Amino acid sequence: MRFLIRVVVNAFAIWVVTLISALQVTVIPFAPGETLQLVLTLLAVAAVFAIVNTIIGTVVRIVAFPLYILTLGLISLVINGFLLWLTAWFTHWWSWGLRVEDFWLGVVAALVISVINWIFGIILRPQLKRR
Repeated sequence: MRFLIRVVVNAFAIWVVTLISALQVTVIPFAPGETLQLVLTLLAVAAVFAIVNTIIGTVVRIVAFPLYILTLGLISLVINGFLLWLTAWFTHWWSWGLRVEDFWLGVVAALVISVINWIFGIILRPQLKRR
């Protein structure tokens, strides 16, 4: 259940990031590109992002632990941007998915996604801990 909630929140955050045109992050929906296909594509991209963040992100964070200490945690912005770029790279092989035009704009987009996830985490935390 928690994974599904995380995927839905990530899909919403990715959608918000695509609305900010200055970040140059786009989602190419499944064909024929209607609203339902866009929502399904956002959910699929969010699921890929959650899996990349869980598996590869954990390994990268463990390896980069000394950099976390050295930069007082600011390296996490670059790592989150890298994970978003990696998600775009994974979905690049299909005719749908996430497109990140610039790595550093991807870092800013990952920051926006992190802030949205943090806000929803505060809102949804009491409901998740009750069960």
